[in-house]
Amino acid sequence: MSVKPEHYDVIKKPVITEKATMASEANAVVFRVAREATKPQIKEAVEAVFGVKVKAVNTTITKGKVKKFRGRPGERSDVKKAYVTLEEGNTIDVQSGL
Repeated sequence: MSVKPEHYDVIKKPVITEKATMASEANAVVFRVAREATKPQIKEAVEAVFGVKVKAVNTTITKGKVKKFRGRPGERSDVKKAYVTLEEGNTIDVQSGL
C-alpha cells in the first residue's frame, strides 16, 4: 500500500498525554484526526503511513470549550481523536516522530 497525500490530511498529529501513554501499554496509539474522517479511512492512513497492521479504531469527538481570549469570550474548535489498536508485534514510536 503506497502513501497518498490524503493520508496526511486524515492524520493530523499524535496525542501525547498521560491517558494516551496509558493506552500505549495496551498496544494502542492516539491520533488527532480530521473531523470528517471515517474509521476505515483512519485505518488505511495509519497502515500506509506507519507500515503497521491495525486491529481496531475507536473515535471520540471532544466539543470545543468557551474560553476567554484577551478578556473576550472565544470558542475552541471541536477535536476528533482516534484510538488505534495495533495487531500484536506492531508498534509506533510517537515520541521520535516520523
